[in-house]
Amino acid sequence: MNTITEHDIYNYWLCGCCNLNYNKLTGVLEYFKHPGEVFRASGKALEDMKAKCREKGINITDRDVAAIDSSRNWNVIRKNMQYLNERGIKYITVLDEAYPYKLRHIYDPPVILYCKGIPFPENKKSIAVIGARNCSSYGREIGRYLAASIAKEGIIVLSGLARGVDSYAHMGALSVGGCTYAVLGCGIDICYPPENINLYMEIQDKGGIISEYGPGIKPLSYHFPMRNRIISALSDGILVVEAGEKSGSLITVDMGLDQGKNIYAVPGRITDKLSMGCNNLIKMGAKAVTSPADVLEDFFEYYSTDESGQHTMKGNLNKEEKTVYEILDMTPKHIEEIAELSNIPISRLMEHLLSLELKDLIRQSTKNYYIKNM
Repeated sequence: MNTITEHDIYNYWLCGCCNLNYNKLTGVLEYFKHPGEVFRASGKALEDMKAKCREKGINITDRDVAAIDSSRNWNVIRKNMQYLNERGIKYITVLDEAYPYKLRHIYDPPVILYCKGIPFPENKKSIAVIGARNCSSYGREIGRYLAASIAKEGIIVLSGLARGVDSYAHMGALSVGGCTYAVLGCGIDICYPPENINLYMEIQDKGGIISEYGPGIKPLSYHFPMRNRIISALSDGILVVEAGEKSGSLITVDMGLDQGKNIYAVPGRITDKLSMGCNNLIKMGAKAVTSPADVLEDFFEYYSTDESGQHTMKGNLNKEEKTVYEILDMTPKHIEEIAELSNIPISRLMEHLLSLELKDLIRQSTKNYYIKNM
């Protein structure tokens, strides 16, 4: 923002400083026609506007009028805009032509969006990859794997930077140099959860951080269901990796269905609580995802892959290496469990595990726990 015009200031003030939702903002502008007129309005004109809006069923409150009146401080507004500029925080309002089309026609679109990093490119396909915060190790690895495979094809991966599946979806996209965006339920300058600070910073290099909440707004619980409508709206599809029967991820799915999005779900064992949400989604018509191809074939008309969609084995494996490789899957197994299942002594098993790691066929998810590289 090199040159700030009066038009910019008025738009930013009305959308970013007055705490009006879209419905109220629409009512105010139907009466005053332009943000500048609202800024210059007398107390009586604001009261008349409130009365007219109420006649139309738009509940402009005394508190709303007080917020409009008290925020009309030119110097403070410019200072706030300068603060954003100095910290690399971009913004766009619903009054701007460049406002994302995907958001413009949803229920209660955000009146302002803040962004750190690269502005969201609407001309690229995107998918939301979401799931349980307390995900299993399987869900964590599947989320990372699917997000990486999808991002590798140039599709944007959207998620919420939350603990669990969300975090690993971002990590998966970044691991292949892909593009990912995180939509926050708190101020644009706040990393929540705080342990994701490195991820928060890295995402800005390959994509961006998005929030409808300005600097300093705390991560209050009711913000997160609200932010889900942005995740679903910006996506071209929603992929749920793990979700309990009453998971918050299902709120995003419901919003996505209202917005006409394709829904994808990773099936799980019927006895696993974290699979109940996904299995129910599949019963209700969501597409079951057992490989990245299940998603990619809907995004690319001529997409094709091999039957398994699995990692191709590199080089020749000896008999014992093949045995070890076939034992492993996406659920981490401890070295002692692998030794027991393969009947290979630990000393020799360690050599095989190292060989398979060097061939990029397996990796350690945590110390002494191994999974297959998909």
